[in-house]
Amino acid sequence: MRTFSRKDRLLDYADQVLRAILAPRPTDPYPETVPRKEPELSDADRALAGRLMRVNHAGEVAAQALYQGHALCAHNPATHEALREAGRDEMHHLYWTAARVAELKTHTSYLAPVWYTGAFMIGAATAVLGDEISLGFVAETERQVVIHLQGHLARLSVSDQKTRSIIEHMAADEARHAAQASAAGGRTLPWPARKAMRLAARVMTKTAFWV
Repeated sequence: MRTFSRKDRLLDYADQVLRAILAPRPTDPYPETVPRKEPELSDADRALAGRLMRVNHAGEVAAQALYQGHALCAHNPATHEALREAGRDEMHHLYWTAARVAELKTHTSYLAPVWYTGAFMIGAATAVLGDEISLGFVAETERQVVIHLQGHLARLSVSDQKTRSIIEHMAADEARHAAQASAAGGRTLPWPARKAMRLAARVMTKTAFWV
């Protein structure tokens, strides 16, 4: 396995940032199993779906930054590569959520730069503490995201099979990322840290729902 120097990681990070911000989005970014037909929704159901997907897009912006921060400061080359691979999955989620937000006639969060900056700092700071802590943070984050996405499924209209299918795909990926991070040596975080993560996520999701 190639050993990445600090310069390699910085260049890789810059490339990912440019891909996330400047790269053209696929015309049809969704998995094959996502329905292409737009469901007929009431104005209220469409507005709710749009806000929920705005929240999910904000979460994917934060996920890009979080994985980049973790990978940039990873101690072990294997950990760095695993985090980069998971980040590539998250890039698909970023495309899916952005496309669905547009289809639902709403906007992504105006505070995306805030979510990105904060998540990158958290990812880098936890990575400095060691790969076990970093991977444990990733595993706990992804477990909490799965719960968050399940909550969205409970709120969405049953008629909105397109949005529901996207979220189900995302939840499956996040559960896989959590399992992979734990299997790679992620340490279970103490209860106060898990609680603080939930509170921080709640602030972001409630704000992004409206802004």
